[in-house]
Amino acid sequence: MTRGATRLAGAALLAVALLAVTRPAGAQLTEADVFVAEGILALQDRKYEEALAHFRRALEREPDHVEALYYSGVALLAQDRPAEALAVLQRAHDRAPTEVSVAFQLGLAHIALGQLDRARPLLEDVFAREPGLESAGYYVGYLRYRAGDHQGALRAFRAGRTADPNIAQLTRFYSGLALAALGLPAQAASEVEQALKLQPASPLTGPAERLRESFAQSRVAERRVHVDARTGVFFDDNATTRPDPKAGDDTVHSLRQARHETTGELFSLRLEYDWLKRGPWSSSVGYTFFTTYNNELPSFNVMDHLATVTVTRQALLGAMPLIAGGQYAFEYLLLDDDELLRRHAVSVFGTLVESARHLTSGILKVELKEYSEVQPIAREEFQDGRNVMAGLLHLVRFSEDRHFVKLGYQFDVEDTEGRNLTYRGHRFLAGAQYTLPWWSVRLTYDFGLHFRDYQNTHTFFPEDAPETRERSDHEYSHVLRAELPLPGRLTLSADYQATILKSNLAPFTYRRNVYTLSLSWVY
Repeated sequence: MTRGATRLAGAALLAVALLAVTRPAGAQLTEADVFVAEGILALQDRKYEEALAHFRRALEREPDHVEALYYSGVALLAQDRPAEALAVLQRAHDRAPTEVSVAFQLGLAHIALGQLDRARPLLEDVFAREPGLESAGYYVGYLRYRAGDHQGALRAFRAGRTADPNIAQLTRFYSGLALAALGLPAQAASEVEQALKLQPASPLTGPAERLRESFAQSRVAERRVHVDARTGVFFDDNATTRPDPKAGDDTVHSLRQARHETTGELFSLRLEYDWLKRGPWSSSVGYTFFTTYNNELPSFNVMDHLATVTVTRQALLGAMPLIAGGQYAFEYLLLDDDELLRRHAVSVFGTLVESARHLTSGILKVELKEYSEVQPIAREEFQDGRNVMAGLLHLVRFSEDRHFVKLGYQFDVEDTEGRNLTYRGHRFLAGAQYTLPWWSVRLTYDFGLHFRDYQNTHTFFPEDAPETRERSDHEYSHVLRAELPLPGRLTLSADYQATILKSNLAPFTYRRNVYTLSLSWVY
């Protein structure tokens, strides 16, 4: 805290101090107690030197008199003499370590001397025992803010109580700074606006107005256009998803004869424009293009177009930032230049930042899929239908997101026109990222396990007894990536993706490995 802010808050110290350290009920008054009582009266009238004289007389008679030591420290703090106050308050704390008022004033003395590391444990203990103590929430919040615990600071500011307008204004001021640090400029500006209204003519008015303007300008100045381009090469050892060679089935044997390995090239481009930024609301429109060219299997070339509209709102749930929103997406997918799929998807989502370490996201998504089959197929194999999915993902973050681990679960229902493809699914997700100290190389790993229980007996398999068994799949996916940031907003990436599908029906069991080397540019 600056010396000016300390003086601005100093008027609260006397009011807090009058929550006096009390002697046990029934204790007999001594001559020292009389001097302390006279000193308190002088302290109330802001006659600090007179009060100190009374306290000194009390200490001459009883050197360990806790109240005399305590109020001496209060008077010295009121005179802006924190070093002297610290000495007597420390003596009082040594003799009465459980007294909340003594510990509180000792913490304030440490703050006044810039000894924040010593002040914090004292004031955190006071706040834990008496969260409603006058001004305790502000000072604990201030110390948490200085330590980088912005959410903890907000919790303390919200829980704190004060009747002093200076402390109330400082609470709002630092709440705004904490919200800005959490990426909530609209809420930050609102807090600073409230601080200005509390005392329009205070010494904080000028800095607060400049801070409010900076929040508004930063919101306007944020980049609205986002571009992400990527190009690369890949090798796919099973582009046709041929069945596993261990499966002993006539259909499997015939399917395994076709060519399945290929090298290729890929390119993707993502464009996004933030067309709305107003208060806590944001909205963007986006377009993503993705294509692959398979050198040995050109009939498996893919071209994908995806358009999105997203709306989000930033808010607070207590002291926890909450980002909630919705998205509409339309996808148009071509296989070998022929239309394969049209997909409409609507999703609602929310991300709650519980702390600097923990973050949880939830999503509910509904997809409508329309396939264009190239060849006539049986009615039981029609893929048109809808998928409903709900899921949660939790991240534990370290070193400002340089490292993290994540765990998630999703439940989905696929309802298709073809009875062979309707299923209920459970997907388990896990992953981690670690950033190396050398060249900031990021290593990531993602694992997924999707259980799919199909709801009807399959009409074609097994070949020797069709319509006797319901299909059940376990799909495992492993994705490993190494990213090397390069100058000029470039990133060089190496990826390995393994997909292993195990099914109780042999034609659907396969393994696939894809290796990719790519270069991306982000604006």
